[in-house]
Parts: sequence; C-alpha cells; structure tokens
Amino acid sequence: MRIQFVLSEIGIGLRRNLSMTVSVILVTFVSLTFVGVAALLQTQISKMKDEWYDKVEVTVALCPSNSPEPTCVAGAVTEEQMADIQAALEAPEVKPLVRAIYFESQEEAFASFQKRFAGQFWATVLTAEDMNSSFRIKLTDPTQYQVVADVVSGRPGVEEVQDQRKLFDRLFLVLDRATMLAGGLAAVMLLAAVLLITTTIRLSALSRRRETGIMRLVGASNWFIQLPFMLEGAIAATIGALMAVGGLWLSVRYLITDWLGTSVQWIPYVTTGDVLTVAPVLIGAAVALALVSSLLTLRRYTKV
Repeated sequence: MRIQFVLSEIGIGLRRNLSMTVSVILVTFVSLTFVGVAALLQTQISKMKDEWYDKVEVTVALCPSNSPEPTCVAGAVTEEQMADIQAALEAPEVKPLVRAIYFESQEEAFASFQKRFAGQFWATVLTAEDMNSSFRIKLTDPTQYQVVADVVSGRPGVEEVQDQRKLFDRLFLVLDRATMLAGGLAAVMLLAAVLLITTTIRLSALSRRRETGIMRLVGASNWFIQLPFMLEGAIAATIGALMAVGGLWLSVRYLITDWLGTSVQWIPYVTTGDVLTVAPVLIGAAVALALVSSLLTLRRYTKV
C-alpha cells in the first residue's frame, strides 16, 4: 500500500506541474549535454596526446655550411662537434630521458625533402649542402623536452633545437579552451536546472499542503512525506540525463565515427564506448542534483 501511495503521489505531482516538469527535463538535458561535451573533449585531448606525444621527436639541427647562427660561425658541423653533442646526450643526467637517438645525414635529409616536395620549384634549386644533418631524439617522457634542449642548445655545431610537440600544443590549447567554455556553459545551465527543480518542488508541495498536513496528523514521518517530491525531481532529472546521453551517443556515432572517422583517419577519435563511460556520471549527477535541490526546498515547504 505504501508503495502504491508513493507512486500515485508522484503521478499526481508530475501531472499538476507538467509544464515545469518538462522545463526541468529540458534544462537538465541541455546542461548535462554540455557537461558530457566537456568530458568527451578532455577524453579526446588525452587520446591525441597519448597517440601523438609518443611519436614526436626532438630534432637537434646541426650547422650547414651557410648558416648565420652564432654557433655556426666556423661553418658546417665537424666530427668533433657531433661527438661532443652525442656525448652530452648520453650523459648520466640526460640518458634516462632518451629512448633512442637517430642520426640523419644531409643526403638523407635531401632525399626526404625531394620526396616530400616533388614537383615544386624550390626542390630543384636546393642541394644536399643546403640541408641540415640532425640528431632525432625519442624521449621516454616528451614533457621533459626542455631538459634535453638545455643540454644541447648553444653548443658549437648546433643551429637549432626543435620540439615537434610544440606543433600540437596550439591545437590542444584550442581544445582546452573549448572544454572550459563547455564547462562554463554547463555550470550556468546546471544552476538554472537547480532553480527550476526547486521551483517545481515548491509548487508541488504548496499545491498538496492539505494532503501533507493530513499525513502528518496521522503520524507519517518526514521521510515518507518528502519521498514523493524527491522522486518527482529525480525522475525528471534522470529523463533529462538519459536524453543527454542519447544525444551524445548519436552525435559521436554519426558525426565523429561515421563522418570524421572516415574522412580524417589519422586522428584517434572518441567513441560511443567513451560516451557510455561518461553516462553513469551524468545520470548520477542528475539524480544527486535533484535530490539535494529537493531536500533543501522540502525543509521549508513541507512544514505544516
């Protein structure tokens, strides 16, 4: 009987405040969609960093014969200078940071240049003497680039130290800012959801003030009186959360996997599995949001 009573009270409350309930569902849907987008953006950034940072190299470009750099005033890098640079990279404080070192000669750099820019005018003008020989360094931890750069930068024979990781940092910065924007919008919409839930619960409690008074007179506990109101908010918020999960799943499935995934295949994208990983968090957040909002409201409006 108690379960039937609670369910009937929930149905009455949802019908009496149908427009407000729909508003709660929609605002929860929009706010949790932004939360989900922010979470998926962070997952996307992590996937890209794991994939690309592991492949990037630190390139120590050595002096060609015609470089204007101060470290190249003596001309092209000598064998002694190369040995000194390699010894610095194999020093005890640097060696643990280095996974592997590859040497690329001017001839190899020229062949790679010709292959990459085949058919271009400047590819026929330059010669192997214009190319940089270089040490290409794989790091055990790409974030420790600066340690390696400080060791070799400014040495005679070193024209420039390049970190390929910097090529991706701007992209990650844009994605991080998009995540912050989505998070900010989510916070605003969550605040709106809280206000709507409290308003809905307040209206529902006021419209049933007589019933709650009778229930209190016959000995009903506060928990039993407040439970239908709490469940009303939780149900509305859960529906909004499920809609958000569904919207994110469809977006990832058709926009990311089917469209972007087939046209740009070199990027590791988020998948529908990542959406399902985020889903319990979104649903749990919706229920917690509704329950906390309901409790704060019911403390005042279920008193008789």
